[in-house]
Parts: sequence; structure tokens; C-alpha cells
Amino acid sequence: ALIDLLDLEPIEINIFRGVNPDEERQRIFGGQVAGQALVAAARTVDDDRAVHSLHAYFLRPGDFNRPVVYQVERSRDGGSYSNRRVVAIQHGRPILNLAASFKTPEQGLEHQAEMPEVPGPEGLTSLVDINRSMLDKVPEKMRRFLAHKPPFEFRPVEAPKFIEPGPREPIKN
Repeated sequence: ALIDLLDLEPIEINIFRGVNPDEERQRIFGGQVAGQALVAAARTVDDDRAVHSLHAYFLRPGDFNRPVVYQVERSRDGGSYSNRRVVAIQHGRPILNLAASFKTPEQGLEHQAEMPEVPGPEGLTSLVDINRSMLDKVPEKMRRFLAHKPPFEFRPVEAPKFIEPGPREPIKN
């Protein structure tokens, strides 16, 4: 379902249309609009270039009952970088501005932190199950949020604390 959501319809050169999932919501999830805008930008770049950086500005809430139109500006195609600007539009007004940079892969220094010792995913409880166990302990508004099943499965190492406040750090001057 997520892959289908990100598969935009080309309308014209540099113009795409995105659809919304068949759910009941008042507003479009911001990550959906940002993801679709990135896909629109990527569709105008050479296949060998991967996204290098992204900046997104949410301007207005999106209307869940209408498709989103994405207009891509091909700002620059250089020797190894491409830059794109995307405007997500609904009702004739921008709801998101996105700027993305794409880079041709090349050899270079690689570094990363060591993976900490944690149980494998089979030994962890899914966030959906954790959320369901909290439904009778949270206010009604929070229940709708916790009952929603996200498109990805998350299995946190430490369960989020929805009810008990965590330790507070003293404010330092």
C-alpha cells in the first residue's frame, strides 16, 4: 500500500499527481506529502543519482479529500549533483515546498558507530501491540491515534511512556 501511495501519476513534464490512502482523516499526513514530493523530484533526475539532502517546509494543512499536484523545477543538473525544487499544491495554493539535492555515487571515506547489543526483532513487541495495551488507559483523543495501524511495523527496544512522565532534567542557566 505504501509503494502504491508513492507511485505518482505523471500529468505533464515536471508535473505529477499523488493520491491519498482510503482512510478517514481530516488532514493529510505530512510525511506522505514530503515522500510524494521527493518521489516527484527523483523522477526528474538521472537514475544513478541518490538523494543527498532534503529540506521541506509545510505551509498549509493538506485536504485529505483531494489529490495533491506536485510541480517540479529542475534547478540544476551538474557533473555530479542535481538540485530540484518541488511545490505541492491543493486548491491552487502551495501546501509544501521541498528542496532536494541528488548526488552521483562515488568512493570515499566511510564511518559509522557500532551497532549496540539489542534483542532481535522476534524478541520485541510491536508498537501496534504496545499501543493496543494502552487504549483503556489514555484519553479518547489519544485512542484514535494509538489505534491507527501505520504502514511500517516498529518494534522498539524500549516501549514509549504514554502515561508515566519520565525523569525531568533541571533547567540550566
